[in-house]
Amino acid sequence: MTETGPVTAVLDEKEQRGTAGEVFGVALRLGLTSFGGPIAHLGYYERTYVRQRRWLSPDEYAGLVALCQMVPGPASSQVGYLIGLRRAGWAGAFAAWTGFTLPSAIMMFGFALLAPRLEGPTTDAVLHGLKLVAVAVVAQAVWSMARNLCPDRPRAALALVAAALLLVISGPLVQIGALLIGAVGGALLCRNLPAAPGLPAMPVTLRTGGGALVLFLMLLVALPLAGTTAPHSLLALAGIFYKAGALVFGGGHVVLPLLRDALVPQGWISDGTFLAGYGVAQAIPGPLFTFSAYLGAVMAPHGAALLWSGVALVFMFLPGMLIALAGLRVWLWLGHHPAARAALAGINAAVVGVLGAALYNPIWVSAVVNGRDVAIALAGFLLLERWRIPPLAIVIFCIGATLISHDVH
Repeated sequence: MTETGPVTAVLDEKEQRGTAGEVFGVALRLGLTSFGGPIAHLGYYERTYVRQRRWLSPDEYAGLVALCQMVPGPASSQVGYLIGLRRAGWAGAFAAWTGFTLPSAIMMFGFALLAPRLEGPTTDAVLHGLKLVAVAVVAQAVWSMARNLCPDRPRAALALVAAALLLVISGPLVQIGALLIGAVGGALLCRNLPAAPGLPAMPVTLRTGGGALVLFLMLLVALPLAGTTAPHSLLALAGIFYKAGALVFGGGHVVLPLLRDALVPQGWISDGTFLAGYGVAQAIPGPLFTFSAYLGAVMAPHGAALLWSGVALVFMFLPGMLIALAGLRVWLWLGHHPAARAALAGINAAVVGVLGAALYNPIWVSAVVNGRDVAIALAGFLLLERWRIPPLAIVIFCIGATLISHDVH
């Protein structure tokens, strides 16, 4: 049997394989409608890829989420990339990343050229409505995943422990600790579970995973060193964004201080311009890492905005994709061993706790300020859960309700 045999042989071609065009269409729709940051994106993914499209089972999806939470990089983009890889091979992986990333990247590039200013009560109300969309989407995702991944007392307890840990202690590394607790708890408490695959099969060989890890490490060392030989050049730009993308845990908001410290003190960009772009990034769907497209464009020499924007964007995302591929092979190996499956069941339960904690802080804390907000978010949740209203309609509803409640004219 070839090296890829154990991984790819279990794929049901009729059910699991698709086309890159199909993947791109679904990812593009998500890229145009997924507001609310990485945790909210995972809620949109769960609704689309698990419950609507059925490209993954709930435990397979949770396994991918757990993997991408434990490695650096943009978790939602990594999950989407791996789902595209599962569905349509390497072309599907590229299509998934491109479709989800392109809308917000184009918007951020356009904002860099037009230098807009987001001010006024109407804009504030719209941004607040988008935050309430995130509350509704993540709440539905937590509810759905809890029913599937925490069906018994031990796994429900592991989810609660993970949530409590994250609510008491802040910091991105605490997420990894919560998942490790889930793994240990699952190994001890979930040994009697029926054998079932906890992760999707992937066409990733040991050579591919090892090559991705080597390339990840080589670029992490070589790019920043090369950039020192040509300060404020395109090569230095690539090194800054690659290093930021390679070392950040916890999603797009965490990478912002790293980028600011690397760019503002060294005179690449002013603090005001940096923060203006960050404000714009809150108002658009898709991954917050596309803030890099804005930064590359505003820092570019005259006539080179598109090239610099593209380089910043690609090198911001590249390390996360490489390290996800490297970790995937190990994750797939674990899924074929009974003891490891019990640990993975515990990790999947902990993922529910991680998302539940994020639902409260930062999503609920930053979005809900009064009883009207509670009513709007609850209505959005019910529309999603009970009436299966599309997410785009929820976006329109929450924005409209917020504008009315704020009495914006």
